[in-house]
Amino acid sequence: MKAACWMGPDTVEVQDVPDPSILNDRDAIVRVTSTAICGSDLHLLQGYVPTMQKGDVLGHEFMGEVVEVGPGVDSDTLRAGDRVVVPFPIACGSCLACQSELYSCCENTNPNAGIAEKVFGHPVAGIYGYSHLTGGFAGGQAEYARVPFADVNPVKVDSGLTDEQVLFLSDILPTGYMGAEMCDIRDGDVVAVWGAGAVGQFAMDSARVLGADTVIAIDKETYRLDMAAEQGYITVNLEEEDVRSALLELTGGRGPDKCIDAVGLEATHGAPHIRLYDKVKQTVRAESDRPHALRQAILSCRSGGVVSVIGAYGGLIDKFPAGAWMNRSLTLRAGQCHVQRYLGPLLGRIEQGELDPTRVITHTLPLTDAPRAYDLFKNKEDNCEKVVLTP
Repeated sequence: MKAACWMGPDTVEVQDVPDPSILNDRDAIVRVTSTAICGSDLHLLQGYVPTMQKGDVLGHEFMGEVVEVGPGVDSDTLRAGDRVVVPFPIACGSCLACQSELYSCCENTNPNAGIAEKVFGHPVAGIYGYSHLTGGFAGGQAEYARVPFADVNPVKVDSGLTDEQVLFLSDILPTGYMGAEMCDIRDGDVVAVWGAGAVGQFAMDSARVLGADTVIAIDKETYRLDMAAEQGYITVNLEEEDVRSALLELTGGRGPDKCIDAVGLEATHGAPHIRLYDKVKQTVRAESDRPHALRQAILSCRSGGVVSVIGAYGGLIDKFPAGAWMNRSLTLRAGQCHVQRYLGPLLGRIEQGELDPTRVITHTLPLTDAPRAYDLFKNKEDNCEKVVLTP
């Protein structure tokens, strides 16, 4: 089969790889009908996430048709012919984390738990196409994918919704929603979102659905800010004005009630000397992540507010404003999304028209054009917000 493979930093190739097969009783094989490139895939592309190996199949956002199930999968749960969306974290469904609905912290699905423990202190769940740190599972930017624990993870889509309407249930829609949910939004709240990429857009939509009075989008790309403005959100262009000053002016000097970091480890904005500082330290691996958006969110949030972190971080950061966090009674919440927790409720919101995931799609390309798609997305060419690939 054809698959998009990581061949080294900044190099993706579509190659012929072996078809997946049933390895465990609870596996399923899915024929992929739609898959997507995620912003966190760019962290892999550029070599910021360790343990990638040449030839690894990329992709953790995918959906398709079940073509085979293992003998341990109850036919009442899943059977050949079912149309499914596959969550990016692989959950066993039975460990303490899964029983607590902390699916991205599953204790049983990462065969390389020892590697993860060295980096994070404790293991995390297996993730499709996201390095050997998270299990080395082949990803979904391919014609077929093996889905472990298939009786727990995929969600069936029986309605007439298109792939484009439900594909992002695999990751970015629940991620944006969880980012807003972690804010404990109350009626009248002002919510600021750093990053107007697809995850940030969905965090904004979710904040509005959950009752925010005012939503502010922060980015440097005009086309992303325009997309947010079309939804009625206030926009701040970080290259044209000082973000903290702009937020204070918009909130009567108090700061936003809730702040969401939807940027993560490759923040490229900030004052030139801070940007250079982080870039140099990251280049020489003195720090692995550029945390300027997180620093700015903490320093901008009103005292007693909440900072929610859904942008992906992978290792160590420098100059973390612990004093502001502690002395101003800020609540800091973070996490890889526990996707399975949100699948049913968000599918319902899509069916009811409360959320429209299709609005972020700017490019649809065949899987064979994956290298070009990665270039478009990485370099923000042609106003590229979100790419869907079709095998």
